[in-house]
Amino acid sequence: MKRLLPLALFASAIAATSAAAQPPEAKPLRIAIAGLNHGHVWAFLRGAQSRPADVVIVAVWDPDAALLAKCASSNHIAADRLFTSLDAMLDTAKPEAVATFTDTFSHVKVVEACAPRHIPVMMEKPLAVDMNQAHAIQQASERYRTPVIVNYETTWYRSHGEMWNLLHEQKAAGEIRKLVAMDGHQGPQEIGVQPEFFAWLSDPVKNGAGALFDFGCYGANLMTWMMDNQRPLKVTALTQTDKPAIYQHVDDEATVLLEYPRAQGIIQASWNWPVGRKDFEVYGATGYAIATGGNNLRVRLAGAQAEETRTLPELKPQEADSISYLIGVARGKFEPGGLSSLENNMIVIEILDAARESARTGRTITLSR
Repeated sequence: MKRLLPLALFASAIAATSAAAQPPEAKPLRIAIAGLNHGHVWAFLRGAQSRPADVVIVAVWDPDAALLAKCASSNHIAADRLFTSLDAMLDTAKPEAVATFTDTFSHVKVVEACAPRHIPVMMEKPLAVDMNQAHAIQQASERYRTPVIVNYETTWYRSHGEMWNLLHEQKAAGEIRKLVAMDGHQGPQEIGVQPEFFAWLSDPVKNGAGALFDFGCYGANLMTWMMDNQRPLKVTALTQTDKPAIYQHVDDEATVLLEYPRAQGIIQASWNWPVGRKDFEVYGATGYAIATGGNNLRVRLAGAQAEETRTLPELKPQEADSISYLIGVARGKFEPGGLSSLENNMIVIEILDAARESARTGRTITLSR
């Protein structure tokens, strides 16, 4: 007589068989977190845990045991998924991708650990603290053919997507003549960032600079994108520290001028704005587009009698947020491009490196051809 399985065991067996039969792309992407001292990590973890069908956090690494304990308690992560050794985490958890939330100086360490294991890496902006580190990241990525993604909040703005459509796809404003980016907030301490986040943001080695790198990277990223990855000819920068009692070792105010053959860029990065802002303006020969935040776009095109506010279409699902984008890259559906690409972000660091040198010396820096 054939023995029947209990109903619960039968259902469990069916579920296990079904899961095993799922193609890899149907299973949640296995993500590991590298670093916890970048404040953006907490929002990323919440976002990931709200999408269990898409991603699963399989491990978390940070050398600080106290930060690991904080992460475990606030995000319900089991103790056996916490690591103080990056190599041990990668070899034990075997993630499909790594989301990096270290200080900027440590990005190269994470990439050089992940690339030989062919684990794609997404990091919070900017790519690196200088061109030496940027080249090391690029070499590791190319040598092991492992994708590297640089994540900016502004990449997922619908306003920027429509701005690209107007200026590049439709060519509705003529040739670009001037670009202006205004990014920043009242200051890291003033808005109450976590102590571990503040510690490295105000460190010129771990951050690369102050507001210049923290917020100057947004403008450099967007301008490089809008200019089709054209490198500027010259970079001129002015930085200062208006609040030395708080920011003793780094700038809190930066203005960067970029000279292109037929256009100019103005980057205004500040920890002194009265409110937080991420605004981007592009002026063409016959029209302009002004994005204020992610959901607002004002335009005036040739022949128009007045400025108009545009209704913004949704971004493509795989380009709507950093998690969706990371899934697409890790699963081989597409390679990093545009604002997230290494090509763009190598130029971003070249601009920031030159800006830091210009501010230090008081000279305009001519970029090598």
